[in-house]
Amino acid sequence: MPTPRCLLITVAAAVLATMLSAPHFTATAAAATPCSAKWTAVQRAAVRRPAWNDGPVATPGSPFVRYLGKGETVTSCVVAVGRGGGSEYRECGGGSIWRIVPGGQVPAGCLKRK
Repeated sequence: MPTPRCLLITVAAAVLATMLSAPHFTATAAAATPCSAKWTAVQRAAVRRPAWNDGPVATPGSPFVRYLGKGETVTSCVVAVGRGGGSEYRECGGGSIWRIVPGGQVPAGCLKRK
């Protein structure tokens, strides 16, 4: 029966071999491709940022930052999904999905992929 020390050495060798044979992915490769998804506002929409007590998703009562004008183009690659009752919005068809844009969040129904 092998000793615990032999088992430890065998496991360490197997882990090392697996790490050396795995393809190397660097964090810079993911960072090298910036977000390039362009969205166009289908109507005038308020950009809001979550208040300190809203959590990560804005609500219709969150602090106002600015308006996106109809036809204005913004970059957005991230979505915030509100699961609580307070994050639903009525404008642009309603819903609880918010697109994160520069300066805050906009209801996803107010944006169309360019």
